[in-house]
Amino acid sequence: MGSKNRLTAHDVARFSGDTLFDRIGRVVCHVGRLPRKELFEAWEVARRVRRHCRGGRVVDVAGGHGLLAHILLLLDDSSSHAVIVDPAPAASGHALHAALVAEWPRLEGRVTVIADDIRRVPLDSTDIVVSCHACGALTDHVLDAARAAGARVAVLPCCHDLRSSDTGPLDGWLDGPLAIDVMRAYRLTSHGYRVRTQTIPGAITPKNRLLIAVPSDWDRGIKRV
Repeated sequence: MGSKNRLTAHDVARFSGDTLFDRIGRVVCHVGRLPRKELFEAWEVARRVRRHCRGGRVVDVAGGHGLLAHILLLLDDSSSHAVIVDPAPAASGHALHAALVAEWPRLEGRVTVIADDIRRVPLDSTDIVVSCHACGALTDHVLDAARAAGARVAVLPCCHDLRSSDTGPLDGWLDGPLAIDVMRAYRLTSHGYRVRTQTIPGAITPKNRLLIAVPSDWDRGIKRV
């Protein structure tokens, strides 16, 4: 599952079932441009996020080819659309989108790409902001942007930067990357979020800590301002 080799038409037999995941896997294989690891990462993150976050616009930060955004729409049709925010969107994104739309026509017109920094993209409190492996301080930018809008957020951090990210007083007990993620969870809690900490399978990636945070008043239908 953690292989960085591209999935191609030769791998279609690996996804021979009738499940949604198998159908997505076959599409990715025929596109022939995505590493196997990224299919499994996107799927494992998306299904965990959707257990806690339904509806709303999906904002996929550093989304690259946009697979995570598309899977989130497939798992919950009550999200009207998704935006992939990436200063340098992956060239494979066009081919992937076209292939997924061919398989699921209801995705047509529901995914857009913004080639920009998340700090310059307006967010709304009804959004669900996600990022799979936002490197270093980018994870903090994602969390800060979501918190400023009062939006739900889910991140799978990676490439922790001990120079720019906050370890708090924890680096005497915890290794640096874990201390950074604990402080991220603490800050969200202190700003009125309910935080869930989970992991995706380590066989996919050793950077497998998933942080999901929802404003504490979300289930009462109160729009945060």
